[in-house]
Amino acid sequence: MSRSLLRSVLELRTPITRLPPTFLLPIRARSLSTTPSSQNADPATPPSATPTHTTVPPIAPSAATPLPQRVNTPQQTWTHQTTAGLPSSYASASVAELFPLLRAQPSHYITVHIHGKPYLVTEGDQIRLPFLMHGVVPGDVLRLDRASAIGSRDYTLLGQPTVDPALFECRATVLGVETEPLRVKVKTKRRNRRSRRVASKHRFTVLRISELKLLGPS
Repeated sequence: MSRSLLRSVLELRTPITRLPPTFLLPIRARSLSTTPSSQNADPATPPSATPTHTTVPPIAPSAATPLPQRVNTPQQTWTHQTTAGLPSSYASASVAELFPLLRAQPSHYITVHIHGKPYLVTEGDQIRLPFLMHGVVPGDVLRLDRASAIGSRDYTLLGQPTVDPALFECRATVLGVETEPLRVKVKTKRRNRRSRRVASKHRFTVLRISELKLLGPS
């Protein structure tokens, strides 16, 4: 018998346990051919031929434990108490603590609102209002009690939306009325040879901030 024939007979008798190289197998076969490393974790104990299945004994049913009952406690009501002797804007302790530091600063500024328009001024500044304020004459002293911010170099007090008038005192003196130069504008219409000359000479009220003082609690 030739060697090639003998080799073929022996290969048919013995089962083929060797797989072809991994790169020749499909992707699914590669994952099956790889053996997890956790099987031979302990080299002293050889792996068993038949896999062993560990059975977990059933847990005996225990008596059902009652769920804790929820106790309905009465809801607490919190009342907001203001500090005695402080305005409403002093509700927070931080404002009450920092306002004396703001008052101790050497100079202050204030954002006052006159007829809905804000003006950022300090003591001694002049304001030229964009309108003529009726009912006032030069020399009158006005109390400006609407302010959105009071501050200094290190601290600023912002109103929500305005600062309490009891915290500051800002007074302005009416200096007089200024008039702009006369302006003449020629108004025309399309497809019309007629033209109209309109002259305007607006007047403005001038104020000077004569006093700016922070009051606050003593």
